[in-house]
Amino acid sequence: MSAKLERLSQTLRNVFGETLQSLVLDCGEVTIEVTAADYLKVARTLRDHVDLHFEQLVDISGLDFSTYGNSPWKGKRFASAAHLLSVRHNWRVRLRAFADDDAFPVLDSVCDVWPSANWNEREAFDLYGIMYVGHPDLRRILTDYGFVGHPFRKDFPVSGYVEMRYDPEQGRVVYQPVTIEPRENTPRIVREENYGDVGHG
Repeated sequence: MSAKLERLSQTLRNVFGETLQSLVLDCGEVTIEVTAADYLKVARTLRDHVDLHFEQLVDISGLDFSTYGNSPWKGKRFASAAHLLSVRHNWRVRLRAFADDDAFPVLDSVCDVWPSANWNEREAFDLYGIMYVGHPDLRRILTDYGFVGHPFRKDFPVSGYVEMRYDPEQGRVVYQPVTIEPRENTPRIVREENYGDVGHG
C-alpha cells in the first residue's frame, strides 16, 4: 500500500470516525461506505473539507447486489457508488451507500454538491430504479417512453417484457408482449470420425 493511500485512509477515518460503515483499501483504491441517512452529509464534507477537497465527481454507478459472487446476497440489495477525484491532492475515493428499502430504493441526490451528478443519477434511476430525492429532473434517460421495469436489475429478463415492431396495416409502431421463445443454446461439437478410438493416432 502506498503512503499516499494510507494517508488518505487515515484522513477519512479522522474526519468521519464512526460515520464510516466500512473503509476498504484494495487494488490501489479506497472505498468508503456510509448509511443512506449520512450519504448527502458525507458527500458535502468530502467536497468541502480542506484535507479532502474532492471537488470533482467522475461518475455515479447504480449497483444491484441481489446475487454477488454467484451466491445469494445477505445484505441490502441496491446501492449507489460515487467516484470522486481531488485535483488538489491528486487522489480518488469511492463513496457507496445502500438504499434502506429493496422494494423501493431511495437515496439523496448529490446534484447540489456536484451538478455533474444529474445525468449519472438519471441513468441509475432508469437502469436500476434507484430514486434520488432532491434531483431536479429525475426521469428516464436511456430507455424509451413508457418502458416497463429497469433493465440492469439482475431479475430483469434478458428478452424484456415488451417488443415493438412496425405494423404496415396501422402505419405505425406498435408495442406488444415479447414473442421470443426462451431457448437454450447448445454448442455444436464437431469431432473427427475416429475420435476416441484406442490406438487412433
